[in-house]
Amino acid sequence: MPHPASPSRQLPTEEARDLLALTRDIAQRAIAPTASEQEDAGRFPREIFTLIGEAGLLGLPYAEEYGGGGQPYEVYLQVLEELAAARLTVGLGVSVHTLSCHALAAFGTKQQRADHLPGMLGGAMLGAYCLSEPTSGSDAASLRTRAVRDGDTWTIDGTKAWITHGGVADFYTVLARSGGEGARGISAYLVPGDAPGLSAAAPERKMGMKGSPTSQVNFDGVAVPDARRVGDEGHGFAIALAALDSGRLGIAACAVGVAQAALEASVGYMRERRQFNRPIADFQGLRFMLADMATGIEAGRSLYLTAARLRDAGEPFSAQAAMAKLFCTDMAMRVTTDAVQLLGGYGYTADFPVERYMREAKVLQIVEGTNQIQRMVVARHLAGPESRD
Repeated sequence: MPHPASPSRQLPTEEARDLLALTRDIAQRAIAPTASEQEDAGRFPREIFTLIGEAGLLGLPYAEEYGGGGQPYEVYLQVLEELAAARLTVGLGVSVHTLSCHALAAFGTKQQRADHLPGMLGGAMLGAYCLSEPTSGSDAASLRTRAVRDGDTWTIDGTKAWITHGGVADFYTVLARSGGEGARGISAYLVPGDAPGLSAAAPERKMGMKGSPTSQVNFDGVAVPDARRVGDEGHGFAIALAALDSGRLGIAACAVGVAQAALEASVGYMRERRQFNRPIADFQGLRFMLADMATGIEAGRSLYLTAARLRDAGEPFSAQAAMAKLFCTDMAMRVTTDAVQLLGGYGYTADFPVERYMREAKVLQIVEGTNQIQRMVVARHLAGPESRD
């Protein structure tokens, strides 16, 4: 498919073009060929994260002085799209890792960044982001995990839920209640994955992304030095929200990647499948479905890149990030559902990848804030906060 040459995908530098070419090579050579088989087996591809880390793709949007790639979000998101098109477990995993590094990179002290970021960005370590809990998802400010200070040490107790990389991460960025109720009583902490008292429950049994472990993570008296508190005490919720705006763009790019993969699978099948002595790609009704799929993909790509360019320019981008996450993930659900329809009975079997794409697309409408929450975010930018009695 000609999507790399589409107008929205023009890359700003020769280095960026080389990065995308490298990503595409890794995706096609090391990720895509075994993606379906490994997803069916529920296998987490830790070696792939090591490979892309060694290739310099695991810390792209962060500063080079700390081991990052120094690339704009415009470039990083297109790398994510390529990885997600090959296997969503990998693309989403890189997005989550990038999210888990954001608090330290944006709000950590210079000493904290020097101490921890090189290892986090260099490929040897994989991160997880701990905000949601069993009783607080969309209402994240009501979290109950508590951090109690005693001198220079914090003790964390509680349970986090729906944690991507739970049980396999090398570090966790954890939001915990360090003060009173509400958003202002929350602080952020960088917790090592092998900290005593930290454990993960059995992975959730999911309809898609079976190779990506998602689990509850338990904190039972986990001691964390104050030197690992990120940002000011009580400012953790603002840190979380700042990370989520960027994380939503990552999900949008992943959604476009999954949709692109579904479109390419559909076109390939329709060129080969014959009915009534002609390829089914000749039938106008089916061609129109392809046109609608491609139009949605290009619109979604343009939307997430527009938001990324605002972010790169230092302009407000929260509303555009919510729009991109909302549009791209709803679009991916439509495109992958249409892909199953285009393949007919074969689309409903595991012999073709489109049924996996459809199952995977569903979760993208939920993670990093449900699409109902995204609509609330966009509406607040348009009409102001909701009235309170």
